Amino acid sequence: ELENQLTVKSKTLDELKQSLASDGSAEQTPEAQSLRIAELCEMKDSIVNQVAQLKASMESILEQWRAYDEIYAEVSLMTTRYLYCIDQCKPSEEEASLEALKKQVKTLQ
Repeated sequence: ELENQLTVKSKTLDELKQSLASDGSAEQTPEAQSLRIAELCEMKDSIVNQVAQLKASMESILEQWRAYDEIYAEVSLMTTRYLYCIDQCKPSEEEASLEALKKQVKTLQ
């Protein structure tokens, strides 16, 4: 997508150069045209650099999201296991009653 935008901007810049060359040739001196073209080339280079920086930044952000997704999946799995263990370790109502505990103590003695 960024490359497509860059291509569009480059084409626009080329059209501006051609327009400037054809429309302004009678009004501007060759030196002024050269300066304007150099200015436009600088602008194009600046845009190319900005796109490259944005691309690098986006790649870094995507890599961080991938790491987040992996860690989130791992934590989610661990949480599910933990909750399952907690659920399995809960004593039933029979086991939790005082009478049942007394019976178990007598049985063990």
